[in-house]
Amino acid sequence: MLSEEFVSAICGPPLSSNTAIAKDVGIYCHALSPTFSVKSTFKKSSTPVNCLAINETHAFAAQHEKAYVHVYSRLRGNQEAFVAFPERIRCLTLAGDVLVMGTAEGRLMLWETCTGRLVSTPPRHVQAVSCVVATPYHVITGSDDSDIHVWSLPQLLELDPTAIEHEPERSLSNHRAAITALSASPNVSIDTNFCVSASKDKSCIIWNYQTGDALRTLLFPSFPLCLSLDPSSRALCVACEDGTLYFPELFGEKPLLGPQSEEASTVVQATSAFGATQPDVGPATCLSLSYDGTMLLTGHPKGRVLKWDVADNKTPVELTNLNAAVTNLAFTSPFPAEKATKTVTIVKPSQAERAYTFTAQLESHQGSETKFDMLLNSTGFPQEALENAIAALEQPATTESVGEQELRKQNEELWEIINEQKALQKHTLQRYVEAKASRS
Repeated sequence: MLSEEFVSAICGPPLSSNTAIAKDVGIYCHALSPTFSVKSTFKKSSTPVNCLAINETHAFAAQHEKAYVHVYSRLRGNQEAFVAFPERIRCLTLAGDVLVMGTAEGRLMLWETCTGRLVSTPPRHVQAVSCVVATPYHVITGSDDSDIHVWSLPQLLELDPTAIEHEPERSLSNHRAAITALSASPNVSIDTNFCVSASKDKSCIIWNYQTGDALRTLLFPSFPLCLSLDPSSRALCVACEDGTLYFPELFGEKPLLGPQSEEASTVVQATSAFGATQPDVGPATCLSLSYDGTMLLTGHPKGRVLKWDVADNKTPVELTNLNAAVTNLAFTSPFPAEKATKTVTIVKPSQAERAYTFTAQLESHQGSETKFDMLLNSTGFPQEALENAIAALEQPATTESVGEQELRKQNEELWEIINEQKALQKHTLQRYVEAKASRS
C-alpha cells in the first residue's frame, strides 16, 4: 500500500503542560496512511510561517526572530548543522539543492547546499521578504511592501558575479498591502504557467509571472493567511483570517482562467466557503494538499492539525494536537524525483571567493541503459519494443543471408545424390527382373 507522509513544524512556547508530548520537539515527521503515527521528531526548533523546507535528505528550518537556520538530517535522524547568516531569515524554499531565503532586510540569499556557495542580492524589496516560491527556472518573492518580484534562477546562480547585476526580471505591483502567501504552478510554458499571491488587502491575484499579466483577481471577506494550488493546478485552496476555507476551481463551470472565462479585469467575489473552523481552533495558519489533491491538512494556532476530505467535504477530523502554534505543513511526495546525485552531508555556506567542491553521493549507475535494463525497469512491454516489433512485421521478407544460401545449396546437392541413387536402384532392379525372365 502507498504510504503518505507529511512534516509539521511549530513555533512558540507550549500552550499547556501536556506530559504526553515530548519536550523541546519543534519538527514532527508523520505517517498519514495506512495509519496515522509520528515516525520521527527533531528538537530545538521554533519555526515561523513559511520557514520550513523539506527534501529527501534534509529539513531546513529558519528560527523565529533569529539569523539562524537549523539543518536536520532525515537520513540520520539528528541535527546536522547550525548555520548563521548575516540577516534574519523570514522565509525559505528549495530549488533543487539550492536553499532560497528571503531576509528581513528585503534581500534574497541562495545557498548551494552541496558546494557551500552563497549568493546574496541587494535589498530589492523595501521591507522584509515574507514568502518565496521556486519554479524550475524562476524564483518569486513577496514582501511586506506589497510588491512581488520575479527573478531568473540561472541569472541568480551565475558564476561570474560581474557578468550581470542581481535585478528581478519584473515586478508585480497590483496589491495594496503586505503579501502573506505565494503558490506557483510547476508548468514552465510561457503561455500557461501562473502563480497566485495572497495579500492583507483581502485579495488573491492570479498572475502569468513570465509576462507580468494579472489574469484574475479574487476578493474575500477577510484577508487570506495561506494558500496552495492543487497538484494539477486546477483549483486553489485559500484559508482566511476569519477561519473560513475557500476552494475556487480555476477551470470549472464558471472558469476563472482560459478562453471561456470573463475579461481579466473582472473581479470575482468569493462567497461560497468550502468550510470553516470553530472559534476554539482558530484560523488556519498553514495548509498542504496531498499528492492527489483529495486530502487537505490545516495547521492552527491552538496546536491542532485537521484533515479535510476535499471530495466529500465532511466535517474535518483532528489528527493530532502538538500543544503549540502549528506554522508549517508539508506533504512529502510518495514518488520522489529520480536524481543522479544525493546531498548526504551539506556544506556550510561561505561568501568568500574560492574553488568550490561539489560534495554528493552518486545515486544511479552512470553507464548507458542497456536493452535488458529497459525491459526490466518498464511496466509491461516498453513502447520502444512494441514499435520495433510492429515495424519488423510490416517490413517485406528480406533476402536470404549467406549462411542460408549455403545451407540451401547443400540441401539441393544432397537431393541430387538421393535422386541419383533412387534412379540407379530402379535401373538395377529392372535389369534383375529382365534377367530372371529370360532364364525361365
